[in-house]
Amino acid sequence: MTAPRVLLDGIAFGESPRWHDGRIWFCDWGAGEIITVDPDGTPEVVARVQGMPFCIDWLPDGRLLVVSGPQRLLLRMEPDGTLVTHADLTVATGPFPCNDIAVDGRRNAFVNNIGYDFGSGEPAAGVIVVAAADGTVRQVADDVWFPNGMAVTPDDATLIVAESHASRLTAFDIAPDGGLSNRRVWAALDSAAPDGICLDAEGAVWYADVPNQRCVRVREGGAVLQTVQLDRGGFACALSSDSDRPTLYVTAADYSAVLGRGPRTGQLLAIDVDTPGAA
Repeated sequence: MTAPRVLLDGIAFGESPRWHDGRIWFCDWGAGEIITVDPDGTPEVVARVQGMPFCIDWLPDGRLLVVSGPQRLLLRMEPDGTLVTHADLTVATGPFPCNDIAVDGRRNAFVNNIGYDFGSGEPAAGVIVVAAADGTVRQVADDVWFPNGMAVTPDDATLIVAESHASRLTAFDIAPDGGLSNRRVWAALDSAAPDGICLDAEGAVWYADVPNQRCVRVREGGAVLQTVQLDRGGFACALSSDSDRPTLYVTAADYSAVLGRGPRTGQLLAIDVDTPGAA
């Protein structure tokens, strides 16, 4: 494993990195943009979202889904590049912004909601909703404490959710219709605040941690396998699927600058690792 190297600098507020089609994608919340970056560091703005693009994932047919967080809408990018409403999440989430997304191979799109007004309200439990393949939107889990990054296992059997306020990764079994059951602690994380997560090909999870300025690789049960220390908050991470040169990508920023809308301290970091992302 190598030290982090800066692939892209001057990002307003980078979040939700995803590896797709040989490139890393991420959302710049501060600029309202979805950006792709080639392995050599060349960026391209592929979409601009009115409001704020909180998170992205793809349907099995390759169409991009975007969580427009403040509006609590799930948008879909059509082949001509236009963004249309895929699902209205307001019917199942309450009045607070939506956060992360993970899509399974059956077109179930899981989206979570933190459940309170972050920054001014008292912390409260959030929820997970699913926009199912049949077009319905419904709540499938509650009592999740600041639900953040999510990942679906390659067999579509398990959804793993980071609970930032509870210092844990929580797992659910996924039913074909998107229902969640058999809730359990996947990993208890002592004093951590897991944010964005990703799965690797060995079944371990990397999680980014803002207050502790790091990314950590853990296996089910909580054993720590690797830690990458950062010089600023780590908001989310993603792994390339390239087995020849597996890379962990991290969106990082100075949290105080983000909150105060100060200088652009956001970076996209790249770290050479031994294990590629899950299929």
